[in-house]
Amino acid sequence: MNTSPANSASGRAHRMDPSGGCPHADNARLLSQGAVTAIVLPGEVEGMAVLGHDALKEFLAHPDVAKDAQHFAALQAGEIADGWPLKTFATVQGMTTADGADHRRLRSLVSKAFTARRVEELRPRIETLTTSLLDGLGRAATAGDGVADLRAHFALPLPMGVICELLGVDAGHQDRLHHLSNRIVATDIGPAEAMAANREMVDVLSTVAAARTENPGDDLISALIAAREADGDRLGPHELIGTLMLTIIAGHETTLNLITNAVRALCTHRDQLALVRSGEASWADVVEETLRWDSPVSYFPFRYPTRDLTLDGTVIPKGTPVLAGYSAAGRDENAHGPDADRFDITRAGETRHLSLGHGAHYCMGAPLARMESTVALAQLFARFPDLALAVPEAELPRHASFVGNSVQALPVRLHG
Repeated sequence: MNTSPANSASGRAHRMDPSGGCPHADNARLLSQGAVTAIVLPGEVEGMAVLGHDALKEFLAHPDVAKDAQHFAALQAGEIADGWPLKTFATVQGMTTADGADHRRLRSLVSKAFTARRVEELRPRIETLTTSLLDGLGRAATAGDGVADLRAHFALPLPMGVICELLGVDAGHQDRLHHLSNRIVATDIGPAEAMAANREMVDVLSTVAAARTENPGDDLISALIAAREADGDRLGPHELIGTLMLTIIAGHETTLNLITNAVRALCTHRDQLALVRSGEASWADVVEETLRWDSPVSYFPFRYPTRDLTLDGTVIPKGTPVLAGYSAAGRDENAHGPDADRFDITRAGETRHLSLGHGAHYCMGAPLARMESTVALAQLFARFPDLALAVPEAELPRHASFVGNSVQALPVRLHG
C-alpha cells in the first residue's frame, strides 16, 4: 500500500501558495473534498493539512500526534535544506516543539505570566497604552490628509508593546523584533534570507537576555534566567532563546492580525457594528466571531503522527508534517452551519472555534489576546465612531504567508 501523503488523500495534492493571500476560497474548495487533504509545501516537501473542524479538534488532542521534529521523517532523513523557510517552526527549541514532560516543564515556566489574574492586572496599562496609541493614530491621520495605517500605528504597537513590557525587552528592540518575526513567519522568502532572519533574531534575543542577566527586573525574561541559574536542568540556553522567540512572535503577531481583521470586518459589516453600539452584542462577541470567521493564523506548522493515523477516513502516514488549518475549520459548514462564511457576532457562543488551539498546546496567551483586542476595539470605535476603510477591501495587500492570515496595511479614514 502506498501511504505517501499525495496518495493517501483523495484527489491531487494541494500546492500551498508561498505568497499567501486570502485563504477562504481555497479552503472552501478543499473542504468540499474532505476534512483532510494532501499538500505540497514550499521546496516540494510533501505534507498534509487538517481542515475540518471536528477532524482538527480530534487531531490537535490525539495521543499519537507529536510536535517534536524527531518525528518529522523527511527532516530526520536529511531531506530538508537548512534554508527551508518553514524549518524554524520545526526545529526551534521551545513549547511549540515539545511533547509530554518537556512540554509541561517549559509551559510551567512561562504560564505564570499569562494567568487570568496576571492578565487582569495588566488591564490599566493596556488601557493607558491604547489611549496613547489612539492619540498617535489621530496625529498620523492629520498628517496623512485624514488617512492613517491603523495596522502600523495601532494594531501592531499595542500587542508588541505589551508583550515586550511583560518580557522585559527594551523599546529600542521592538521594531527590529517585529521585522524579524515577520520574516520568520513568511513563507515566500529564499533560503539565505530565512537563515539570516533566524540568526539575527537569535543575536538580538541573546543581547536582550544578557542585559537582563546583568540587570534583572520584575519581568518574564529575568524570571526565566533565574530559573535557569537555580536549576540548569529546567531551562537550557537554546530553550531560553527559543522560548523568547516563540513568546514574542506568538505574543504579538496573532493579536496584531486579530485586531486588524476585526476592524476590517466591522468596517465592511456596519450592521454588526451597530449591534455592539446598541448593546445587543459585546466587543467580546466581535473578538470571538473574528477568531472563527477570519482566524489570525491560517495554517500552523507542524504536527507529526507517530504512527499511520486515519482521520476522517484519510490516512496520514507516520512522520508526515501536518498543518493545522484554523482558517478553514472556522468556516466549516459541518460545524458552523450553512452560513459559516457570514460574519455574525450574535452566533459567538454557539460553536467553539479552534483558532486559539485545543488540547495540551492551547494558546497560553489567549486571555491576554482577548483582553488586548476587546480594549482596543472598544476604545477605537468610541474615539472614532465613523472610522471607515480608505480603500476598497479587495485592494488591501494580503500577508505574504499561508501561516499568518491578514493584510499588510489597513488604511482608514478616522472620520468616515
